[in-house]
Amino acid sequence: MGNAYLWTKTLHIVLITSWFAGLFYLPRIFVNLADEKNPEVYARLLGMADRLFRFMTILAIPAVILGIALWMHFKIGRGEVWMHAKLFFVILLIGYHHACWGMLKKFRKSINTHSGVWYRWFNEVPVVLLLIVVALVVIKP
Repeated sequence: MGNAYLWTKTLHIVLITSWFAGLFYLPRIFVNLADEKNPEVYARLLGMADRLFRFMTILAIPAVILGIALWMHFKIGRGEVWMHAKLFFVILLIGYHHACWGMLKKFRKSINTHSGVWYRWFNEVPVVLLLIVVALVVIKP
């Protein structure tokens, strides 16, 4: 397939890995925000969450675009069941990312309704989704 394929795949993997770092860490900041009572600390955590969300969104967009390029242009997994399943879980990940945005907006307005414990469980969702997506790509059931 050539160098273009290898570079596309390499960049896709690096961007996905970086995006997931944000998906793993942002809800941990939410745990602290949900439990924080000190306004100065809350403001500092909120700033961290804002910057992390912007950064992970910047990483997510090209990661998804390169994934689409691998599928459409390089025909990786085209017409295969595992790829359809993977795409479903990628859509769930994009939904999770979007849900994080909604939660961040609530923290900005100080109208969060969830506990720190709830965010600890919410933080496990991308771990499970990553496991499923990687298994689909590697095992190709």
